Amino acid sequence: MASIDNPLIEIEGLYQIFGTTPEKVLPKVKGGATKDDILAETGHTVGLQDINLSIEKGEIFVIMGLSGSGKSTMIRHFNRLIDPTAGKIKINGDDIMQFTMKELTEFRRHKMSMVFQHFGLLPHRTVVENVGYGLSIKGQKKSEWVEHAKTWLETVGLAGYEEQYPSQLSGGQQQRVGLARALCTNAEILLMDEAFSALDPLIRFEMQSQLIELQEKLQKTIIFITHDLDEALRLGDRIAVLKDGKLVQVGKPVDIILNPADEYVRAFAKDVNRARALLVKNVMQRAQPLVDNDDPYAADEALKEYGVAFRQPTKGRFEAYAKVSENISASWSAVPTLKRSELLQDILPTMLQSKVSLPVLNKQGELCGFLSHQSLAEMLALQPTPLN
Repeated sequence: MASIDNPLIEIEGLYQIFGTTPEKVLPKVKGGATKDDILAETGHTVGLQDINLSIEKGEIFVIMGLSGSGKSTMIRHFNRLIDPTAGKIKINGDDIMQFTMKELTEFRRHKMSMVFQHFGLLPHRTVVENVGYGLSIKGQKKSEWVEHAKTWLETVGLAGYEEQYPSQLSGGQQQRVGLARALCTNAEILLMDEAFSALDPLIRFEMQSQLIELQEKLQKTIIFITHDLDEALRLGDRIAVLKDGKLVQVGKPVDIILNPADEYVRAFAKDVNRARALLVKNVMQRAQPLVDNDDPYAADEALKEYGVAFRQPTKGRFEAYAKVSENISASWSAVPTLKRSELLQDILPTMLQSKVSLPVLNKQGELCGFLSHQSLAEMLALQPTPLN
């Protein structure tokens, strides 16, 4: 796995063995004994084996695998709800395994928030009280945290529901409350353990869309657990695949689909509808500089290097400079823009109607990349790399 220069989170040599004497069993696991062998010989269960990974600030990092793969066990190590048998967990360079209980409590209150599969709301508290709960236990005055909580309720589309109780809300609405509660503390890191899996498919899709939209603006570091590859591909900047407590593959969505590490990953990826699972950001090429309107040579240079050039002559309007056929000289023409968080299936009609690559914009409306017909076609048509 490629290293990250300044990771926010680092996991080094993480092992988790469940049983009465895990320290005595650890050498057997490190020696190569299988999970089944350890269970048969010692009665201990191996939860995680030699996990090493780095997570970048501001990315959605998805951990996926089938039931029993160790993914939910793993996420509970990030905030030390479970302590490992061995290994290091570093946040901003600090080994949280060395934290005192007081330091750990402060770390959990201020650094991380968690969104649970079954919502985890307090039934006797109103919606606004649930959202502001984290701030209230920090000692904030009610007049302060109520306003903050209302703001987050509005952000997740629940303005007007402040005085309702959880039992009066649908499952999707309850999960929005859970998300607002996690965001309300302004924690840098969000832990989301199968957060949407209890929802019906339509609501689940809506929640995924909302998370993508929020992330465009907030740029939190999100660790998201799922057993669903479609969900992992749609949400993840990178994906870690677990099997029997071992890290099988870590990569971008395109890596998981096109270059599966083994048959386990390949089986996950073979039936994926890529147009429904992947976003523009997964396929686009990185941004090229906008052409200076006053530079007569810049467009030709960009055309030679990228095959297309972009300029923005007026605010909010982009133009492409491209040679559309062998018989027509390059010229400027107005083009539609794409959003980096759009699904490929949603931008296909726009791409089919355009003769040139299209600019991709971020949440702020800035050029962050471009999408070519070739890269789109390759992504939708390419078969995974054959396994040796």
